[in-house]
Amino acid sequence: MHKNVLQSIAGIEIYPLISLAIFFLFFLGLLTYVVLANRQHISAMSQLPLANDPSDDTLPYHLNHDVIC
Repeated sequence: MHKNVLQSIAGIEIYPLISLAIFFLFFLGLLTYVVLANRQHISAMSQLPLANDPSDDTLPYHLNHDVIC
């Protein structure tokens, strides 16, 4: 029954292609971000949960908390 309903909709065949393109572009963008990301910034972010004092200046990268990313 559902097959007949979906076949009767004009232009329905484009939706799987659009969803595949969105899926592919999202992960391609994510891969690009990971490859091009600043390693120093990622290292500093990974140390934040381990830092005891938020004003500790031992982090290798200065974090600007005034800027919203």
